[in-house]
Amino acid sequence: MTDLSVPAYPGLVIFDCDGVLVDSEPLSIGVLVDHIARAGGDVSTALAYEAFLGRSMATIRELLRESHAVDFSDDHMEAIRVDMRQRFTDELTPIPGIRDALLSLKRPFCVASSSQPDRIRLSLGVTGLLDLFEPNIFSSTMVKRGKPFPDLFLHAASQMGVEPSDCIVVEDSPAGIQAAQSAGMKVLGFAGGAHAELGGLLKAFERLQPDAVFTDMRQLPDLLKTIKAPHAF
Repeated sequence: MTDLSVPAYPGLVIFDCDGVLVDSEPLSIGVLVDHIARAGGDVSTALAYEAFLGRSMATIRELLRESHAVDFSDDHMEAIRVDMRQRFTDELTPIPGIRDALLSLKRPFCVASSSQPDRIRLSLGVTGLLDLFEPNIFSSTMVKRGKPFPDLFLHAASQMGVEPSDCIVVEDSPAGIQAAQSAGMKVLGFAGGAHAELGGLLKAFERLQPDAVFTDMRQLPDLLKTIKAPHAF
């Protein structure tokens, strides 16, 4: 007989990467806005956060073409990747407290990010987190549709052998929160990255209503204990 006084914890924690594991969003947005200007476009940093946060470069490229008359060539895309890698190598830092939070988890976890696999591994490698995730690294390049569609999170759950209802996602972007909710997963909104204020994360979270909101990774282990899932493990 199940003891109802004991919470049933989620069987898998799925982490976004940028803005959740690593404090990369100001670097990424800075590079992107710079290259949009080089291509003849005019997108402010604030608008870039609003429109592009949490989305894959393939989606961003399409949005720029459709809404801002900016058509990135393949050469543009490669130049962005080169500049991004350099900025990350020189300046990227982990989200404060994330390594200790990960080491304290007594359940499986993985990363599911809109970035390409090589960029995810670069980000985790530079910040000393790669050993905690390898080989459980999932990218939007592995599915047909990126966030805000649920495909990536469903793919991660399937590969990890866990039902979507037994997963909890840690996300910082509106697109990511929508994806998790569409996947039928619990989701925590993290607003502790350097981009939280400029990105308007807390306001977005009010609209999207994730299962909980937090701003300090040291809160994560205890917060996870409050989120119930249908099946204990």
